[in-house]
Amino acid sequence: MTLWADQGADPISRMRFPSQRSTTMDNDRPYHLYLVEDDLALQDMLSSYLGKQGFAVTTMTKAEEMLQRVSETRPDLILMDIGLPGLDGLDACRRLRAGGHDMPVMLVTARNDEIDRVLGLEMGADDYLSKPFSTRELLARVRALLRRTARQGPVNGGSTIDPDATVRIGEHSFVAASRSLQRHGEMRILSTVEYAILAELVLNPHAAITRERLLQVSHPKTGDVTLRSVDASIVRLRKTLEPEPSRPRYIQTVRGHGYVFVP
Repeated sequence: MTLWADQGADPISRMRFPSQRSTTMDNDRPYHLYLVEDDLALQDMLSSYLGKQGFAVTTMTKAEEMLQRVSETRPDLILMDIGLPGLDGLDACRRLRAGGHDMPVMLVTARNDEIDRVLGLEMGADDYLSKPFSTRELLARVRALLRRTARQGPVNGGSTIDPDATVRIGEHSFVAASRSLQRHGEMRILSTVEYAILAELVLNPHAAITRERLLQVSHPKTGDVTLRSVDASIVRLRKTLEPEPSRPRYIQTVRGHGYVFVP
């Protein structure tokens, strides 16, 4: 299985990397990553590389072990292969979110179909990396996720939402505790970004929220994300919530400004 997109010499030895300051938290504790990968050679390579970049890495080969450990020790980020034996990465991600765990999750896979990427995001993943990938891209994406979600307090980066809150949106229920939308017994786990945006809108019904504000609450630590990220998340939410996504009833556009939640 190919990991590195770079060819030739060992990419770790020949790359120049930015400062490692972003690999530690404010109290100088290194960020703790869970690496869930059943390919032992690949696991060892990734663990060694991330360790050299200043991260503390706990490795495991099965999603079941990760779900058990995550209840005992909360990592700052989970890097997980989709094609795991037994419980796969997609179902493990869904179970994480259903259990109320909100740490960022990056899925890594050899699959490259759009439907797999979309499914991963709908299961609650925050990012999706297809093999082969470069070490620079892996490092950049891990750091971006940590900037986005770590040390931000409330998930939505702004007002807090009651963890026991359930808000009706048409035929759906927005359940804060499980970070999900539920309808007729079916559950869709929201990604961290979707949850942050929807929570901000729900907390301010009938108030027009700017796209800049929604970007701020969903990506508080990331400076290289554009407003299109907000629009893309709104599109995904509308596809789930709206009877006619092209004519939205609950999440309406305020032209030239942003969006408004209309209960």
